[in-house]
Amino acid sequence: MKPRCPHKCEEKIVSNGSFFRKSDSKLIKRYRCTKCRKSFSSATNSSLFKQKKRRVNSMLFKLLASNVSMRRCALILNIHRTTVKRKFSFLATRSLGNLEDLHLKLSKTPVEHIQFDDLITIEHTKLKPLSVSIAVDVKRRFILGAEVSQIPAFGHLARLSRKKYGPRKSRHKEGLKRLFETLRPIVSPTGIVESDEHKFYPEFVRNYLPRATYNRYKGGRGCVAGQGELKKLHQDPLFILNHTCALFRANINRLIRKTWCTTKDPAMLQKHLYLFIDFHNTQIFNSIELL
Repeated sequence: MKPRCPHKCEEKIVSNGSFFRKSDSKLIKRYRCTKCRKSFSSATNSSLFKQKKRRVNSMLFKLLASNVSMRRCALILNIHRTTVKRKFSFLATRSLGNLEDLHLKLSKTPVEHIQFDDLITIEHTKLKPLSVSIAVDVKRRFILGAEVSQIPAFGHLARLSRKKYGPRKSRHKEGLKRLFETLRPIVSPTGIVESDEHKFYPEFVRNYLPRATYNRYKGGRGCVAGQGELKKLHQDPLFILNHTCALFRANINRLIRKTWCTTKDPAMLQKHLYLFIDFHNTQIFNSIELL
């Protein structure tokens, strides 16, 4: 099937030769519009248009979602770090589009049972913590969303944080609001919602899913030092969520407890989350095909 003219002309499109694309060793057909007389190819409207190293996209996507740093990706794939950074943003944007497609499909078959909670990480230093609000489909194990928000330091680090960086505003409720705005269209109004006993959670469940059955569970201790998400319980009622959070820590290098790949910019962490969610949902569980 011949493509449409990029200039939205409705006249006849005729063949106009072909060319060899070096970036992936493919023969690409060219066409010409009989009205505007401009030529274009079958790849003109592609999201990969003008990418010279598209051959590495697939492997880079898998490496970034498998606990490999951006510098090590550049070394493995023999490309420049700047190329990795640019492709990282491109892959994250594509992953966000895939997540929105999944939400569109789920809106037709709403999720009946979800669990949500927060994963705590840092922005460059432990004195500047971040919260990642995560929601999962309990039955099918899809990751439904993850939102990064700034929070102030707590515990014995709170005084040191205020002394060194000044007061740090909490944007936790803003992150929860973004998460629940994406959940409301895809979760059944009469479904089951589960979480721990965080004081902010009942307000959002009441506002966004007032008819849902809301169950809260007391949190437990981590089974292994450094793996707080996996609980030392005989039967963890929030196992699906906690196991998913453990997957985030194991496969996103900037979320590991002790690492030098710390997040310097929360926006980059958000992009990395989109990328891993896409890998988890489509590469492992084939979420789009199952719906």
